[in-house]
Amino acid sequence: MARFFSSSSSSPILSLFVLLLTCRGVFGSTFTFVNRCDYTVWPGILANAGSPRLDSTGFELSPDSSRSFQAPTGWSGRFWARTGCTFDDSGAGSCLTGDCGSGQLECNGLGAAPPATLAEFTLGTGGQDFYDVSLVDGYNLPMVVEGSGGSGMCATTGCTSDLNRQCPPELRVGEGNACKSACEAFGSPEYCCSGAFNTPAACRPSIYSQMFKAACPKSYSYAYDDATSTFTCTGADYTVTFCPSSPRLPVQFTLSDLAGQLIACLFSWFRTWMLLSKLTCFVFFALIGFGMAMLSCQKSSSIATPVTETTPMGSGSGSGMDYSGSGEVIGTDTNTGMGSGTGAGSGSASGETMLADGSWLAGLAMGDSHRTASPAGLQSMFTASATIVLLLASFVYL
Repeated sequence: MARFFSSSSSSPILSLFVLLLTCRGVFGSTFTFVNRCDYTVWPGILANAGSPRLDSTGFELSPDSSRSFQAPTGWSGRFWARTGCTFDDSGAGSCLTGDCGSGQLECNGLGAAPPATLAEFTLGTGGQDFYDVSLVDGYNLPMVVEGSGGSGMCATTGCTSDLNRQCPPELRVGEGNACKSACEAFGSPEYCCSGAFNTPAACRPSIYSQMFKAACPKSYSYAYDDATSTFTCTGADYTVTFCPSSPRLPVQFTLSDLAGQLIACLFSWFRTWMLLSKLTCFVFFALIGFGMAMLSCQKSSSIATPVTETTPMGSGSGSGMDYSGSGEVIGTDTNTGMGSGTGAGSGSASGETMLADGSWLAGLAMGDSHRTASPAGLQSMFTASATIVLLLASFVYL
């Protein structure tokens, strides 16, 4: 009897345990959304084709609050957070980022307009769940996914970095409200992994996806980033946290995330350094050109204007000719004093000309009475042209 009683008393316990496992398989998983941001967010929910709609497709989530939903086994879909939303009492409105385009608080089967950080799930039917956090459609806020109560790896994944602060200008939305993907920003097949680039071998990580990957090592950075971005767990419940302040992440993930942030900072610093280098070269060449131009002006101004002096050709009484100055120039009839008297004055018609510029005097001796174009003027023109060429080259080739 005792043995029979013991066996019969353990049967209800075993039955209850089997029932719990069966019920868990039937009801699927519980998704809990937690808002750690210091502002309100409006999560959106989109079920994939063939999956049932959850209790809501869009709702408001104030800071430090949470809300849970039950998803059946086999369910698949995605979650995201809308920001900067304005809704009236009837639920009509729109959002600054992640807007689903329904014009309502509920998204009603519509997805997020990029850029938006996405959490994607596929719940297994008695098998593994697959989940990831994706930046393929861009980024609007930090997000972390944690599994609990399941078996298997059940790793925590997500992106805790603030990519809005690290976002390159060509990907930035507004005043830094979100960060586009390269596909969204440029639409090129090589960035979107489309057309001739629609295979893993043809579509390789771009410099932009590498920057996303460095900042968020466990998140999808481009379409074929499966190997390091998809995670599995069996029979777990999941918590999706927006703006995780102190995420419960493994040490390895935290160190990788810090290393990723460092690489992203170095990338940003390199871009800034390149811009400063261009500006420095521009200023350097401008100063060289200015200095050369000033030197040329000084040289051209150092050539003196011919100075004309008239010297009396005779003075005193008596006959003959007196000369002043160096050298002897034989004058003509009009410049010669003759006979007695007070002397002849200096003539103005063709008087002697004493020049301070020896080269000019030599030119007159050779019969060249007109000065040719100044070499200093040609040098100034050449210097100005060279300076313009250098300034243009500093921007085109650096």
